[in-house]
Amino acid sequence: MSLQLDQLARLPDAAVLPHAHNQQQALAILLLALAAVVLLYHATFWSMLELWSRSQTFAHGFLIVPISCWLAWRQRAPLAALAPQPSRGGLLLLGALGLAWLLADAANVPVVEQYAATAMLPACVLAILGWPAVRLLAFPLAYLFLAVPFGEVFLDPLIDFTAAFTVTALQWTGVPVFRDGSNFSLPTGNWSVVEACSGLRYLIAALALGALFAHVNFHSTRRRLAVMAAALLVPILANGVRAYLIVMLGHLSNMRLAVGVDHLIYGWLFFGLVALLLFWLAARWRELPLARAARPLTLPARPGASAAAASTRAVIRASIACLLLAALWPALALASQRHDGTAAPGSPAVLALPDPPAWRRLHAAPPVWQAPYAGAPARFAATYARRDGDGAPVGLQLHWYARQARDAELLTHQALPYGPRWMALAQRMRPVTVASGVLGVRESVLGHGGERLLVWRVYRQGGIVTARPVLVKLLLAQAKLLGRRQDGADILVFAAYDELAPPPRAHLQAFLQAALPVIEQRLQELPHGP
Repeated sequence: MSLQLDQLARLPDAAVLPHAHNQQQALAILLLALAAVVLLYHATFWSMLELWSRSQTFAHGFLIVPISCWLAWRQRAPLAALAPQPSRGGLLLLGALGLAWLLADAANVPVVEQYAATAMLPACVLAILGWPAVRLLAFPLAYLFLAVPFGEVFLDPLIDFTAAFTVTALQWTGVPVFRDGSNFSLPTGNWSVVEACSGLRYLIAALALGALFAHVNFHSTRRRLAVMAAALLVPILANGVRAYLIVMLGHLSNMRLAVGVDHLIYGWLFFGLVALLLFWLAARWRELPLARAARPLTLPARPGASAAAASTRAVIRASIACLLLAALWPALALASQRHDGTAAPGSPAVLALPDPPAWRRLHAAPPVWQAPYAGAPARFAATYARRDGDGAPVGLQLHWYARQARDAELLTHQALPYGPRWMALAQRMRPVTVASGVLGVRESVLGHGGERLLVWRVYRQGGIVTARPVLVKLLLAQAKLLGRRQDGADILVFAAYDELAPPPRAHLQAFLQAALPVIEQRLQELPHGP
């Protein structure tokens, strides 16, 4: 050690000071650029923080950012030894992420906005410091992505798995049970697997802990991946066991235990024990830090004053380019939203629609179902029957938005997408033959006791009728950014039937085939704005 210090002491000032000063400047410029990106996209980052604060599932986001900063701080010594190598690839990546953010902002897809804005931070590191710094900070930068509130898309599969696991376990232990979707009945009472019982919050928390544990305690890629895989699979299975134990506890106590707030308390205690056991077992295979063999000190080449100044100028140019690229997309988004919130001239509150051929409107028939909608669209709702009296009545609902804005558009998230009374039992895409060809519809089977409701849903956006939400969002983004007609319609046809009867798909197909041309012609005539 004294030899190494003597070697450093004998180095001329010109060999050390320019490099150290250059690194300090580069890191300071990088921090300013990152702060500027956060400021430019503050609305996106603020939306993440709001979700952390109101959702227990994503509350771990408050810890991800400080943990990432701590992990990056641990690399400060090797980072200081790297010479800045600004990369044009970082600027190209930043531009692509900005375009993705702009499209997501126009189409109102918050999760894509949040991922794109978060990914801009590593892109700035690449553009300003280069690949060596990105490789050194790879895990802290990647860990930031766990702060994005994502995972609700897995709710339905997790709920279905938990319900199936619980029912199967009950049957294996000799408890009679009847399952209806995510609801099941025992002789002692009824149970339902809802969002809080899906295990999503346990899964996300375990993934965040598992990734951190694997990074800190292992250096083998294989073992790190094994720990993270266990952190994903074990909570899913453990949540099924938790649900089964809670149901059994309620069943054996004649519904006196595990049916109130203690239901959630038992769940968190069980998850804590499972997580503790998981990481205790993983720690048994913990890898010690790699031994570093003693060898003569090899100092990196230190740039002279002129080279250091040139490197600083390259860093400054890269940071300015980052700021210009980052600022471009919010400016374009602001320009595309200048008409949001204003209604198209003459937009009707209630739509009028002529009867489809061979069908008549039943004015006295009460609606079987009302689909939730966002904002204040023009609406149409009616019940129809065939003129020849064949078949059951068919309901039609139409919601038309002359101009779409945040929280007032076709694909706005609804807490109860089918209302408080009905529950989705099955969903799928189904091809249906209509006058214009084969059309894919989103089919939902809703249930309430012994009643069933068959619902077909399509959207009309940009003159295209489709049931695919991704295409609807892309068409909306295109219309907003290009200043084209952006009105859209939500079209639903449905029919009620008994759970013992076959679904009336042929009846719905006949009505949709007759009604769709009438609907399209009427929507084309409605006033709209750019």
